[in-house]
Amino acid sequence: MRKLTALLYSLSSVGLFGQCNFIQPDKKKDIEKTPNVLFILTDDQRFDAIGALGNEEIKTPNMDHLVHEGVTFTHAHVMGSLGGAVCLPSRTMIMTGKNLYHLKEDGEYIPESDRLLPEHFGRNGYETFATGKWHNPKKDFNRGFSHGENIFFGGMHSYESGGHFKPHLHHYDTTGAYKHSSGFKGDHFSSEYYADAAIDFIKKREEKAKPFFAYVAFTAPHDPRTPPKEFKEKYDSSKVSLPDNFKLIHPFDNGAMDIRDEVFLPIPRDSVAVKSELAAYYGMISEVDYQIGRIYNALKESGELDNTIIVFAGDNGLAMGQHGLLGKQNLYDHSMRVPLVISGPGIPKNKKQDSYCYLSDVYPTLCDMLGFEIPSSVESKSFYNAFSKDNFSARDHLFTAYSNVQRAIRKDEYKLIGYNVNGSHKFQLFNLKEDQLELNDLSTNPKYKDKFDELKQLLREEMKRQGDFCDLSKQGWGHSKVMSWTELKGLFPQE
Repeated sequence: MRKLTALLYSLSSVGLFGQCNFIQPDKKKDIEKTPNVLFILTDDQRFDAIGALGNEEIKTPNMDHLVHEGVTFTHAHVMGSLGGAVCLPSRTMIMTGKNLYHLKEDGEYIPESDRLLPEHFGRNGYETFATGKWHNPKKDFNRGFSHGENIFFGGMHSYESGGHFKPHLHHYDTTGAYKHSSGFKGDHFSSEYYADAAIDFIKKREEKAKPFFAYVAFTAPHDPRTPPKEFKEKYDSSKVSLPDNFKLIHPFDNGAMDIRDEVFLPIPRDSVAVKSELAAYYGMISEVDYQIGRIYNALKESGELDNTIIVFAGDNGLAMGQHGLLGKQNLYDHSMRVPLVISGPGIPKNKKQDSYCYLSDVYPTLCDMLGFEIPSSVESKSFYNAFSKDNFSARDHLFTAYSNVQRAIRKDEYKLIGYNVNGSHKFQLFNLKEDQLELNDLSTNPKYKDKFDELKQLLREEMKRQGDFCDLSKQGWGHSKVMSWTELKGLFPQE
């Protein structure tokens, strides 16, 4: 909290962000109380699927409001995944502050030595609460949260059981068992359950003398993409635009063309089918936007809004027709870049910050903001100084990975992606300043040979530093065929 107070005064005295873009000194009393934290996470929401961030077709008034009220980190990324369920390691990295290669079984197991983000807040005097998706082990839910309601354990609502309209949920179980048989079947849309639980917690929480850490993890817009009628009707698929980098087919096998997300629609892609999916995707996002607005209004009515840090993020992106792909098992920006907006007392308003960061960096950043010691188990980096310094970045490059078949490095305005499919190695090099849609591959252009060599060497070094089981200098990176999940699990670090 001392650092948050210091941030307030540094902004007010230096005036870095312009008139009235920060909380004025006469509101210092508002942050003398320990701030609450509300962490809102959406599922499969691309970084640009927000109206205020440049998407002119999507309707997201409440997300837009959060953007106007806080700092948007325009280059927030997930580190990737070694299995198809990218959201599992993404959420584990958020909760633990660990790097991808130091997770256990891609996040399916979290050792007691890894202190969870809400667990750390609980130890620092916070009342902790969660609702929505918990893709991590059931045994760890109560370790992190003292309260919860309408909890969903798993990756997605299955098509067979009714999808979002009939979610299988749990009340908080003080024993921590959360047996499937003890859950209940919902009778309306999943997001409404999660918003209801968050609102009820805000209104009725029992320990009002304590600050709270509330985690609201929506399962939308993840498929099944079946928005309620009033949100579906907002989008006419015939009028939805295809992305400028839409392709009928990805130009080569990226090692993940047969995964569930990619076989959802036939290849070559049909533009009418993709537009239909985009319209449904936008409808899902508008629905969850509405529920976020309900939570925000409840927070405002409670009198706690001015003393609450709000973190809004998506757990990973989604291709939705870009590059001929549909899913998130690739290293293009549409799948690795995510929305990340932070607002609250002492934080500048309506500011865009292009610092490189991972979602996992939110953990130490919140610790820095509130003056908490960062646990020794946390490996990620705080970007706290980015709130007050335009040119600050805790990282000068970003590394991303998928399975044993894709690796990428991003530095300055360039990105290099390497592929290892059945022993064949291909690279793509993009100038992201001039080619944000990653359409113009420069990897074989002689003018960019030095840049290609520089990034390839940096990628090799970063893979080694991360403890990657693949080696860029070896044929097939040491694992030439696309590895199964069983094979990959055997490569994860053990206790």
